[in-house]
Amino acid sequence: MLNILTLGDDVLRKKCATIAIFDKKLEDLAVAMIDSMHANDGIGLAGPQVGVEKRLFVCHVPDDEPRIFINPDIIGTSQETLPYEEGCLSIPGVYSDVVRPKSITLQAWTLEGKPFKMEAEGLLARVIQHEMDHLKGVLFIDHLSEKKRQRVVSLYEKRQSKVS
Repeated sequence: MLNILTLGDDVLRKKCATIAIFDKKLEDLAVAMIDSMHANDGIGLAGPQVGVEKRLFVCHVPDDEPRIFINPDIIGTSQETLPYEEGCLSIPGVYSDVVRPKSITLQAWTLEGKPFKMEAEGLLARVIQHEMDHLKGVLFIDHLSEKKRQRVVSLYEKRQSKVS
């Protein structure tokens, strides 16, 4: 199981590097990320969340299969946006509504180094956008107003102090 970094860790704020080598090590990392995501009841997990400053993430939304995205880029978004309650394995126990485009078009690479393009909407589009943010050093709380972000961070810190 991979250790999931939490709010305050500097790696979560770093921009990730492009992956150039598609090998067994990359495949093993992706599989370990999927296992760690499932073990923590998550539906998405990005490289920086496990201390890897590389452009990859995994996701598994209900009624779909686990997916792996290498060097992803969102190349189109709908004009229509929707609010939806988001949480994050790196900020456990707190949630807040975030407004994002309803649908997206994404290009990425497979573990074999083959490019692909796909369209996503609903929860899958939301998860992809959330995980893409991680690759740029952005957390879901960065989409909130300053006041709301302070409230969410304060709630997170209170919960963490009870756990320690």
